[in-house]
Amino acid sequence: MTENRLSGVFAAIATAVDANGTPDAPRCIALARHLLDTGCDGLNVLGTTGEATSFSLDQRRGLMTAYRDAGMPVGRMMVGTGAAAVADAAALTQHAAALGFGGALVLPPFYYKGVPDDGLVAYVEALITATADKPIPIYLYHYPALSGLPWTVPLLHRLREKFGARIAGLKDSSGDLAFSRQATSVGANFAVFPSSEAVLLEARDGAFAGCVSATANLNADLCARAYRQGDRAALDQAVAIRGLFDGKPLVPGIKALLAHIHGDPAWATVKPPLGGFAADHRSTVAAGYDAVRAKQVA
Repeated sequence: MTENRLSGVFAAIATAVDANGTPDAPRCIALARHLLDTGCDGLNVLGTTGEATSFSLDQRRGLMTAYRDAGMPVGRMMVGTGAAAVADAAALTQHAAALGFGGALVLPPFYYKGVPDDGLVAYVEALITATADKPIPIYLYHYPALSGLPWTVPLLHRLREKFGARIAGLKDSSGDLAFSRQATSVGANFAVFPSSEAVLLEARDGAFAGCVSATANLNADLCARAYRQGDRAALDQAVAIRGLFDGKPLVPGIKALLAHIHGDPAWATVKPPLGGFAADHRSTVAAGYDAVRAKQVA
């Protein structure tokens, strides 16, 4: 990390769900420790893979607090605080700031589509104002396939010019590396995190701040070897694990494979409206993962 900005390999960590549909904090904390111990530089908690928008404000705040109370290094963690309602996003961002999280990852307000840039600037300004006493860095979350609203490059420049270094960077889940590269034009210390570990050698060379990847829940060690050592074989294996989910529901798939890896069926539980991972997918992905790991170079 440089200048209090997050960088490196980040897992978009899954959220374990208990029998009541509530975040299962002990399982979440155990996985977080495992990921940090096996290669992650930091974590993105309560993002898309973490099913954040399916949980209530109290549930989201409660899990944030649980991470802090467990002694997790929250300064190395960005937490999803975006919401459709500005007041909800402000409350979540304030809570993240008070707990000392390293950054707030902010979706645009995702119900109304085609809104003007002025409206998105006002939304961000509300979060900046709400956290003026504890100025948590804001990382914008670009995922137009789900949110329906892009953080366009001109808008990124406008936000950075208006709010300065409070707009610390961008997580880009669009899959469009041309956009990711354009976003780096916002500034030398504007941290751009594509969502695929495939960019890690580019990130190592300074093109990006790192990656924030859902599949780093499963291959953090390989990602770390690629990023820290430039290990192409490790990167190829990490990308092969990611490729197991092509054409399959990603979040249920990640959780099903976590259940397989950790021998804990409870990890496969998802929060509605998501559905479980089909049995045939589960067996195919587990076999593929085991095959990749069997070839792993020591």
